[in-house]
Amino acid sequence: MFWVLFLLLAWAGVLIACTRLLRAATEAAEPVSVGAITHHHDELNLYEAAYLAGGPRRVAELTLLSMQRQRRLLLAHTGWATVLDPVGRDPHERSALVAFGPDGQSPVASIRTAVAEDAAVRALAERLGAAGLAPAGGAGRGTYDAIRSVRRAALLVLAMAAAAFCVPADGTSAAMLLSWFALPLLLALGCLAIARFEGHRDSPWASPDGQRLLDSLDRERGREGSLTAVAVRGLGAVADPGLRAALEYGGRGSVPRQRGD
Repeated sequence: MFWVLFLLLAWAGVLIACTRLLRAATEAAEPVSVGAITHHHDELNLYEAAYLAGGPRRVAELTLLSMQRQRRLLLAHTGWATVLDPVGRDPHERSALVAFGPDGQSPVASIRTAVAEDAAVRALAERLGAAGLAPAGGAGRGTYDAIRSVRRAALLVLAMAAAAFCVPADGTSAAMLLSWFALPLLLALGCLAIARFEGHRDSPWASPDGQRLLDSLDRERGREGSLTAVAVRGLGAVADPGLRAALEYGGRGSVPRQRGD
């Protein structure tokens, strides 16, 4: 009966992850009190739209793309960025330029991370949260992380099931083992399905009010490839494949080549 230990571990992982998702979804669904809204937005600027649609990373990508289109930054397909104009026109651009250092060259992934983690993005998030357009206290990110934890719990169940088949079965049939491990797996997959059905169009970074403004901006975003389209849709809206590859470089663990390689 040693396989029961693996079953208990699988259940523990699923129950913890599903409880976390339920708590995060409850917090995200709590309405913002009227007193918490310090000002009202009738429209979003590009940085606000980028944050609500894709979070800090989207803001960083939009910053780099905007500077590249103004020919103040060169983004190479090798994953390196070069400064052409060292004067920042807003706090996000200035944080990008500071991240380059004195030589004016740096991997795109490093610049993207620096901009996303800069105080300017945190201030942007606080303004949107105070306006009721973003979940207060990071609730949106909490839901996103909770969904990821449920996915990992589902993988844990599969791993524990495989481990159970590697130990002596003590007379327990394979069908019986599968049926026991199917229960926590079904619970995890069911939670993921409900989360996708309830919020498949919503951004984890936007409150219901923020999502409505995003939807309005999405309908009026103009031609594909515009900065507005990129802010709302992400790098998939970048028409140039080479530029899109440069902005995505390092996002999945790739290592940029040295200039001249």
